[in-house]
Amino acid sequence: MNRMDFTPYRRSTVGFDRLFELMERQARNAGGDNYPPFNIERRDDDEYCITLALAGFRAEDIEITAQQNLLTIVGRKRDEQPDGEMLHVGIANRGFERRFELADYVRVENADLKDGLLVIDLVREVPEAMKPKKITIGDKKPLEIVKDDDSDSEAA
Repeated sequence: MNRMDFTPYRRSTVGFDRLFELMERQARNAGGDNYPPFNIERRDDDEYCITLALAGFRAEDIEITAQQNLLTIVGRKRDEQPDGEMLHVGIANRGFERRFELADYVRVENADLKDGLLVIDLVREVPEAMKPKKITIGDKKPLEIVKDDDSDSEAA
């Protein structure tokens, strides 16, 4: 079994512990269940798209839950029996639960099921207070202490 060691990177970075833990967990679970298959696409700097192949599922069979930093997609299996005798079953129609860890300030904008593909649009909206700001050096005057006339007379 291959084990990835991120120790050298952990020593030279600050605040990325969660990222390394996610990467290590993903590496451990690589041999797990890969149903349903999915794609993750970056459309723009702050726009993403997750596409899941869900052949045989209807919109009412799927439940999408977005919590802080977690997107969960659950598909419920229908118990419909076909009219005839099945000789080969190659289209998986089983229940599933797929989880995606989301970065901070990423929200689900839209979800659409069409032609057996579930497309989920994600947008990252960083609050204005959290955006980086340029600080100029020596541009402002230093703060001055203003003495009140009342405080001078009381001290005497």
